[in-house]
Amino acid sequence: MRKVVVTGLGFVTSIGNDKATVIDSLCHLKHGIELFPPFQKDNIPVKLAAPIKEFNTESIDSEDWTSPSQYKLRMDTLRGLSPHGLYAYCAMVQAIQDAGLSEDEISNPKTGLFTASSGSVFMTYNHLNRMFKVGVLRTSPQGIISSIVGTLNFNLVAAFKIKGASCGFASACSSSGHALGYAHDEIALGRHDRMFVVGGEDGNFLNILPFAGMRVLTLSLDPDRASRPFDKNRDGFVGTGGAVVMVLEEESIARKRKADIYAEFKGWGQASDGYHVALSHPEGNGLIQSMQRALESVKLGPKDIDYINAHAPSTLAGDLSEMRALKNVFSQNNCKPAISSTKALTGHALSLASIMEASFSVLAIKENFTPGSAHIETLDPEAKGLNIINKTQEGSPKHVMSNSSGFGGANVSLIFSDPNL
Repeated sequence: MRKVVVTGLGFVTSIGNDKATVIDSLCHLKHGIELFPPFQKDNIPVKLAAPIKEFNTESIDSEDWTSPSQYKLRMDTLRGLSPHGLYAYCAMVQAIQDAGLSEDEISNPKTGLFTASSGSVFMTYNHLNRMFKVGVLRTSPQGIISSIVGTLNFNLVAAFKIKGASCGFASACSSSGHALGYAHDEIALGRHDRMFVVGGEDGNFLNILPFAGMRVLTLSLDPDRASRPFDKNRDGFVGTGGAVVMVLEEESIARKRKADIYAEFKGWGQASDGYHVALSHPEGNGLIQSMQRALESVKLGPKDIDYINAHAPSTLAGDLSEMRALKNVFSQNNCKPAISSTKALTGHALSLASIMEASFSVLAIKENFTPGSAHIETLDPEAKGLNIINKTQEGSPKHVMSNSSGFGGANVSLIFSDPNL
């Protein structure tokens, strides 16, 4: 099995649209949550979201969209994109520059691309609405590819001339974790030398508000207290979107071209709860199996993990399940790794969440900090025995685990390590 390392990152998130801003937000616990204008109506009980700044994708016509001036997109590329497709394109540009890749290294049969998103409800709704109003033959020929699940890999493969494997993953909030895991395996098994992994979500009105029907969105009116994983009085998550790109490479190839390596992606584990279509198992059984399999795959024990970026979305059932799973794997073995949920800052990014939080974990290893879990006022009694840190700490973790859990009880645990160990 070949070693896999992280050599590039790109960010379009609620807490920053570049690496430096994201690091500053994580270190100083700056959140991206605000009163969301589309929600400020009497018939909408949810008022908060964590939107993307510096972009405007409100129009159904992508030609009207705006993005930071450093990004230049061809019009034929732009016409096929969803809002999160635009975010992902810009994050790809960042990641390519960060990794220092040439055109030949990007576009060859040994470089592939895996993506994760739920598609674009916004584009689907508007294209179907137009079809019903003006007729089938007056709808956009790009309507399908800009909206359905898979829109990211269709568009990015074409835009960046990817010639290796391409695939889109859909397992709800574990989607980009699965994309990362299988991308790792493509390289470790020798099928590819390099993989781009991309997660994205629109994070707009139509993407977020339907979750209110599940009673999982916070009804808080205070952006500074709304998203508070592990707090006794949490009442739901804050929705967000954006895109994150991670570049994975085979270690010797990365070192030969003198790439700046963030971390080694040592391995991963996955398991299902087999319990409920939407709720995690109350005791976290699937997540327990996922974490144990991840540890076994990399030949590490619970005592070796220094930091865990928890899935913990700030929902009652989700946080409780994970806390019990963490105690089963770590506390019962007298291990107390630092634990936090960065969703307190970003909100919950759905299928994007896993790669976003994995990238935060990789930054922690590289940039000498361990992100805290913000907004905790009264720690949930269930957290007793867990080392949940409420402030960012100095010092790089050597081995990091990043957890994700999605609908149907799909659990993924990723392990990253200091590349110099």
